[in-house]
Amino acid sequence: MGRREGRERERGRRRGGFRRALSLLAFLPVASRIPTYSRLIWALVRDARTPTSRKVVLAAALGYLVAGRDLVPDDIPVLGGLDDLAVVVLAVDLFLEGVPEAVLGEQLDTLGIDRDAFEADVARIRRLTPGPLRRVLHGISGAVDGAERLASATRLGPRIRRWIAKEESFA
Repeated sequence: MGRREGRERERGRRRGGFRRALSLLAFLPVASRIPTYSRLIWALVRDARTPTSRKVVLAAALGYLVAGRDLVPDDIPVLGGLDDLAVVVLAVDLFLEGVPEAVLGEQLDTLGIDRDAFEADVARIRRLTPGPLRRVLHGISGAVDGAERLASATRLGPRIRRWIAKEESFA
């Protein structure tokens, strides 16, 4: 590779980084609506019509945050907190993808959230998520859905609940 090609490639990388930084500014309006969207997520979690597999995704993200074992240690300035933010954003995105449209629409109406603004915010966040990462997450999402179908077909959930109830009665 010649010097000229190397310089052009480096210039392209810098422009890509600059574009990504500018796109992060688009996240600022969404950040101001986090309390409202938190109420929406909580309402959807409490709704029995929301699939259990999607609730598990949120629980796993919460477990990641609480466990304190990070992909990037929190000691590293800026980057240390970004992995936690990425996990939360991606988990919420996967959660929302699995919520039935009717349930989501009903909760948006109940909480007085403008659907168009909500969808624009979700689209804005999805544009910031790198494609390869989204593909991996869709694979994980499919695996969680498959596990839920398997547990339902084998009636594993009720069996575990009965087993736990018996254990508690012996104590």
